[in-house]
Amino acid sequence: MPKIKSYTPAWLLPPSPGHDLFAPNTTESPNGSSYTSNASSKSSPRRTLARRGTEVFIAVGKEIRWADLVYLKERWQEKQAEGRGDVRIKREDSTSPGDDELIRESLEDGHAEGFRTITTSVGSDIQQLAISPYADFMAVVTTHTIRIILLPDSSHLTGPSPDAIKPKSWTLGPTTHVMNRSPIASALWHPLGVNGAALVTVTKDAVVRVWEVSQKDRWSFDSPSLTIDLQKLAGGISLEQNFAASPDVTNKGFSPDSFEMDVAAACFAGRGSGGWSPMTLWIAMREGDVYALCPLLPTQWAPPPTLIPSLSISIVSNLAAIEDDPNVSEQAKLLATQQLDWMSDLDNQEPRVIEGPPGEPPTEIYARPARPGEVPRLQGPFDLELSPESEDDLDTELTDIFAIGQKLDTDELMMGEDEELEMEDVEGEGLSISVVCLLSSSGQLRVCLDLDGVQAQWLPPRHKSKVMGRLVGQPSLLTFQSMDILNSLEVTEDAWPMFSPDVTSRYSFFVTHPCSITHISLSPWVFRLESELQGDSQAGSEFRIDLLVNGQGSTRERLYTNTAQDDAQLPLSAAVAIHDPDLGYFLLSATPFDPIAVVFDTPDDEFIPMRSISPSFEKDAEVQPLDFYEPRPVFQPSHVFDQSSALPDLLNRLRTGRHKMVVNQEVRLSPLTLQLFTESHQILSDETHRLGVAASEVFRRCIQLQAELKQQINKANEVKARVEAITGEDQGEGGEPESSNAAIERRIQNARERGEALGQRIEKMRKIVSKATSRELSDKEKAWIQEVNNLEVNLLGSTATADGTDRIAQAKRRYEEVMRLRDELLDEAEKLGASTGEGEENVRTPTTDLRIPSELRKAKIGQVKGLIERETALVDAVKSRLERLSVG
Repeated sequence: MPKIKSYTPAWLLPPSPGHDLFAPNTTESPNGSSYTSNASSKSSPRRTLARRGTEVFIAVGKEIRWADLVYLKERWQEKQAEGRGDVRIKREDSTSPGDDELIRESLEDGHAEGFRTITTSVGSDIQQLAISPYADFMAVVTTHTIRIILLPDSSHLTGPSPDAIKPKSWTLGPTTHVMNRSPIASALWHPLGVNGAALVTVTKDAVVRVWEVSQKDRWSFDSPSLTIDLQKLAGGISLEQNFAASPDVTNKGFSPDSFEMDVAAACFAGRGSGGWSPMTLWIAMREGDVYALCPLLPTQWAPPPTLIPSLSISIVSNLAAIEDDPNVSEQAKLLATQQLDWMSDLDNQEPRVIEGPPGEPPTEIYARPARPGEVPRLQGPFDLELSPESEDDLDTELTDIFAIGQKLDTDELMMGEDEELEMEDVEGEGLSISVVCLLSSSGQLRVCLDLDGVQAQWLPPRHKSKVMGRLVGQPSLLTFQSMDILNSLEVTEDAWPMFSPDVTSRYSFFVTHPCSITHISLSPWVFRLESELQGDSQAGSEFRIDLLVNGQGSTRERLYTNTAQDDAQLPLSAAVAIHDPDLGYFLLSATPFDPIAVVFDTPDDEFIPMRSISPSFEKDAEVQPLDFYEPRPVFQPSHVFDQSSALPDLLNRLRTGRHKMVVNQEVRLSPLTLQLFTESHQILSDETHRLGVAASEVFRRCIQLQAELKQQINKANEVKARVEAITGEDQGEGGEPESSNAAIERRIQNARERGEALGQRIEKMRKIVSKATSRELSDKEKAWIQEVNNLEVNLLGSTATADGTDRIAQAKRRYEEVMRLRDELLDEAEKLGASTGEGEENVRTPTTDLRIPSELRKAKIGQVKGLIERETALVDAVKSRLERLSVG
C-alpha cells in the first residue's frame, strides 16, 4: 500500500502556470455554473486525463490542454529560486549555461513554456481520452462522436509559438457514430492491434465495432472491419447467421434486450497475459450482467512471441485428453475441434514481419483465421456465485469493469527446452486464473475469479445447431470478495465510479468517485492463493484455503476525500498514475476547475537521482526533516468566488430585447415587472445560496485548521521531548535544566550500576545452574576412582556385601599380617646388610657357595626398600581408613 507524502504540489496550485492546465475556458462558459447543471443532468464516465510518459493531456470543454509535468515543475522551481535569490546547484544531467540562456531568451520572445492547447473539431464537450499503446494516436470521445488525433511531437511544447495547434485528425465513423445513433459507452485500443492502431468501440445499444485505422488509408476511418450486434448474437444458433448491426435506426422499438443489455463499460486484459485473455473482451451491463467475447481480433493482428505457442500447447493437450473419453459431451468435443481448426489456420500462415515503432523489436503480423468463423459466441450472462444479495438497485447497477488476465505459464511453454524464457517480472507473477472486478453505482466492489477460464468459443455449424443449441450451459464467476468503497452518505444515484490501473502492480488499482479516490490492492491474497493452487500437497488444502478466504483480504485506503458541500456534485476525472524519476510516484486527477494530485513514496530505489558531490556547496547534503506529520490536502476556496454574476447578462438582454423600455422606467406593478423580478430573484437566490455555502465552508475549514494546528503542535512537542531525552537535554529531577556533563556522568553511573546488577545476577544464576546440573569427571578423576576401587578389592576382597564388623575384623587381621611380614623383611634386610659389610672389609667368608655380585645385591636391596616404603604407605592409608570406619 503506497504511503502518501503530500498532496497537490505548489507548482499545480494557483497562480502557477500548471494550474492553467485545469482552469475552465472562460470564453466558452464565463459563468461556469452551466457546466455543473449539464454535467450532473446525465451520468456518464469521465476520463478526461491521458498521459504519454510525463506528458499529460487534459480535456477542458471542447479543447485539449497538453503539457509536460516535469518541464512545468522545473520551471516553477527555477522561478522560485530566482525570486529568493538562491544559487541553483546544477546536476550532471542538466543543460549547460548556454542552454539556460537560450531557454530564457525563448521565453522572453514568447515561445511556448511547456504548455500548448490542442483544438479539435468536436461538437460537444469531451468525455473520454484514450491514447494508443504506442502513443501515436489519441481517441477523443464525446457522448456520440469519436475523433482520432495524430499526436504531435514533444518538441512542439517548446516551439517558437505558444499559440494553439491543430494536429491532423480524422472523424471515426462519420455515418456510424453520430448524434442520432446510440451513445458511446467505451472506446478501447485493442492490445493485439498492429502497432497499436486497432480501436474497439462499444455503444450503449450493445454493438461492438473493430476499427483498424491507418494514416495511409483514410477509408479505414469510415467503416469498421468487424461489427457485432450483441443482441442478435445472444439469440444466434449457427455460424452462418448475420450478426452485423442494422443500418436502419429509425424504427427501433422497445425490447427486453434493449433494457437488459444496456452497456455500462468494457475492457481487455493486458497484452502480456496468458491464455486467451489478451483477445477476450469483457462487457458489463448496467443491469448487472457480465458477458465475454473470445476471440475478438482485428483483420491483421500482432501477437506476442509467446502467445501462439502457449495456445497451441493448450489446444492440443485438451483435444488429446477428451478425444477418446466417452464421458465428455459432444459440445466439448466440437469446441475442441473448432479450436484446433482455428490454430491450424494460424499454423498454415506465413507471418509478415514489419519493423516496429522506435525501440521495439520487429513484429510478426498474422491474419485473423477464417475458420471456424470471424464472429465468436457471446459467453454469458455469467452467474456470479456467492455474490451478496442486496435489495438496493444501486448495488447491482454496474458502472465499470476491470479484468486482470492470468499469468503466462512459462513452465509448460518451455518444457524440454534448455534455454530460459526472458520476460518481464510482472507478466510471470500472479494468479494462473483471471480476476474480474465489478464496480456498481453505490460504490460496491466485487472481486470475482474465473475458475473455469474463458476460452475461444464459436456457434455450431448449421447442421449441428439444433443439437448443440440445447447443450449450452451458463458460465460462472466465483465472487471471492465484496467490499463497499463509499459510506451511505456518499452514495448518489447520478455518480459514476471508475477503475484506473496502477503502474506499480497489475493487482492494484484506483477507484475514482466524485467524492473520493481509493486505492485497492489484491496482493495480500493473490500470491498465497496461487501457492495453494500450484502446491503438490493436498493434505489440509481445504483448511488453508478456508483460512485464506476468511482471513485478510484485499486492502483499501482512502487517498482523497472531497468534503466541500458545494463541490459534491462535481465529477472527478478518472485518476492517472505516473511513475517517473523526476516526478516520483504520482497520482493525478481533476475537477472541472482544479487539479487533484497525490505524491507517494517511491516504492523502488531505482529512481533515486544521481547527484555530483560538490565541495563548494553543502545544500544537497542537508538532513531531511523528520516525517512525523500527517499530509493533508491544501484547501482551495470554492470556484464560486471566481465566477461572475449572471445578473449583468440579464440586464444586457433586457436592454437589447423587446422590453428595453421597461429598464429605464419607474417600477410599476404589472405582469411583466413580476416576470422580470422573478427571473432576477432566481438568479440572485441561486448565486447567494452558493456564495453562502462556500463562505460556510471557508469558516468550517478555519475552525478545522485550528484543531489541526493544535494537533500538529502536540506532535511536534512529543518529538521534541523524545529528541531531548535521547540527547540528554531534558530537565532533571528538580525541574531545572541539567548540564551536559552532569547528564553524561549520570548516564555513565547508571550504566555501571546496571552492569554490576547484571554481573550479580549472572553469578547467582551460575551457582544455581552448577548445583542443578552434574559436571562430567575428568580422566585423572576417573583413574583415581578406579585405583581406589582396586585397593578396596585387594583389602576387603570381592565380598563387598559382608557386614561391617566382619569387614573390620578382616581388615585388622590383614593389618597384623602385613606388620609381621614387614618386621621379618626388615630383619632379613639388616642381616643381609651386616653380612655384606663384613665380607667387604674382612677376609672372605667360609661360605664359598654363595657368590652374588655386589651390583646385583645393591639393586635387590633397593627394590626391597622401595617395596617396604610402598607397603608402609599402604598400611598407613588402611589404618587411617579403619580409624574412620570405627569412629563412624
